[in-house]
Amino acid sequence: MNKEQAIRYNGLLERCESHGLTMVEVDALLRCERALTRWAERECGDGSNWAIERDEVTDKPYNVYHGPGDSHRYPIADREAGAIRRAEAIAKAHGLIAYHQGDPRGCGLYLVKPSDIPDGQCITGHYHKGIAICY
Repeated sequence: MNKEQAIRYNGLLERCESHGLTMVEVDALLRCERALTRWAERECGDGSNWAIERDEVTDKPYNVYHGPGDSHRYPIADREAGAIRRAEAIAKAHGLIAYHQGDPRGCGLYLVKPSDIPDGQCITGHYHKGIAICY
């Protein structure tokens, strides 16, 4: 970690500690965010001929080859669901909402206070008011 990353990490810790999260919980959330970002990159295609796709009927994830030659597809562990589940458990313990933003070009995980979401509106338009769990 370089100096700039350390400054951003400490800023993240301060923002999270103001909501009662511990350093251990923040580090767990950062691991979840990295897993979600890697997953989103693989869903979009990471430059290789392999990508993650979900079965439309069962919703189970598969690693699928779309390159030259025969196509291949084999089941993989659903690391996205596990990371979301862990992040939601930590957020819920502190009265927050964990939001997974699936675009791999930005932060993949946000913590949002329920009061930041106007009544009757969806979190997708308001998650930016929360804490981006990345540095």
